[in-house]
Amino acid sequence: MSLLALLDHTLLGAASRVALDADDADDTTRSFTFGELESRSNRWAQVLHARGIRRGDRLAFLLPNCVEIIDLWLACVKLGVIVVPVNVLYQSREIAHIIGDAEPVAVVTTAERVGDLPTGVPAWLVGDLVREASALIELGGRPSVVRATVCDASTPLALVYTSGTTGASKGAVLTHGSFASNALMLNASWGMQASDRLLCTLPLFHVHGLGNAVHSWLVSGCHLKLVTRFDASRAAAWFDAYRPTVFFGVPTMYVRLLELDAATAQRIGASARLFVSGSAPLPAHIHEAFRAAYGHVILERYGMTETLMNVSNPYYGERRAGTVGLPLPLVTVRIVDASGEDVADGTSGELWVRGPNVCAGYWRRPDATATAFADGWFRTGDIGVRAADGYITLEGRRSELIISGGFNIYPREIEEVLLEQPGIREAAVVGVADAVRGEVPVAYLVSDAPIDAERLLATLRTQLASFKLPRSFVRVDALPRTALGKVQKHLLPTVS
Repeated sequence: MSLLALLDHTLLGAASRVALDADDADDTTRSFTFGELESRSNRWAQVLHARGIRRGDRLAFLLPNCVEIIDLWLACVKLGVIVVPVNVLYQSREIAHIIGDAEPVAVVTTAERVGDLPTGVPAWLVGDLVREASALIELGGRPSVVRATVCDASTPLALVYTSGTTGASKGAVLTHGSFASNALMLNASWGMQASDRLLCTLPLFHVHGLGNAVHSWLVSGCHLKLVTRFDASRAAAWFDAYRPTVFFGVPTMYVRLLELDAATAQRIGASARLFVSGSAPLPAHIHEAFRAAYGHVILERYGMTETLMNVSNPYYGERRAGTVGLPLPLVTVRIVDASGEDVADGTSGELWVRGPNVCAGYWRRPDATATAFADGWFRTGDIGVRAADGYITLEGRRSELIISGGFNIYPREIEEVLLEQPGIREAAVVGVADAVRGEVPVAYLVSDAPIDAERLLATLRTQLASFKLPRSFVRVDALPRTALGKVQKHLLPTVS
């Protein structure tokens, strides 16, 4: 089955139902039915085809949340095109690597971001595409019907870039089957219904927003409100006006929602049925504080860019704070030791997963794909332990991944940029606990002169996304190393 066959149940079968309220950057709201989204995506598919896009081509987008991402995504589903989402927080250096690796035909973006693209890469302005698609109606041109390209569960649909602690970031090849099975699992497990109202403040360049929120909405046929980005100062107004029944968030969002007054929290909780958290561990004290304020136990789950969702606390039954719950339907999870042998319950090991949600491998990286898979199992790199009743608790990364506000930060990338700066001879970046973001990066530097933190930060801002910027710089005489020269980050001095 292709993803489109699943989406047609709402795009065609519920055409008259109001599907989406999309807030634009100028605070205007546009509403669309499922039928209008079907027609819009058909016209976009015609425009893309006229521009030479064909099955298997890559097409990137660098856009803030907007309905045009939905148009583009659905058009590419129909054409068999591979979508490459690019994080809008990325700077030129980071964007250049993704574009150079994926080699898209073009990047759909705004005029403001064209200058951030590598030289020579075609930039297709989203406004131009909108006008071309609209002209198909205004000129009475081709009918808004597209003969969809034949795809199946194995057909690649997206390259979503995820980093590692060694080497450059890699593109996970997610297929029609990855997205379809993920949506079916989540909707069945979390009880998504056409009557639900889903508030989406998650970025659509991330699999949490695109893989979970968008497809849970499109497959269930519920109503979605899409906003440009999460804004704590506007959260109360969104919840009060829209009255969502479902909200997907990251821990940082829940920390900020706890800042609302008690009456507002109770009012929001009264109209909701489900709050889901993911992309980073949710501290147990946030679980309890949210339950007390909103009257809901947050449902925590666990997924990855390469696998979408793997494990979830149950909708019915105990949502156990500090755990990510039980394997989702269709997903099998093993916890293994260093030799790949299953460990006993209560014993820590690496999580290996298998299911239709798992990616097909890494784009043009057979070496990385071979390393990531073992006899059909995807090696997550996450360390966890399973209780006797099946609940899984994550204990950390096999790697040195930092998760800050739901975003993955890989220390080596920051270290490499730091080492390019004059006077810095050695650099080590680690994550330290933060009450709002979960973790934040801190850089330890061996330098020839005292560190000018403001000047260094100004330089890093031109090369790294804001969430990757170290929150402090600690000058040390030397980095602790093993006899073989490996940095022992756990021996670095503690900072608060």
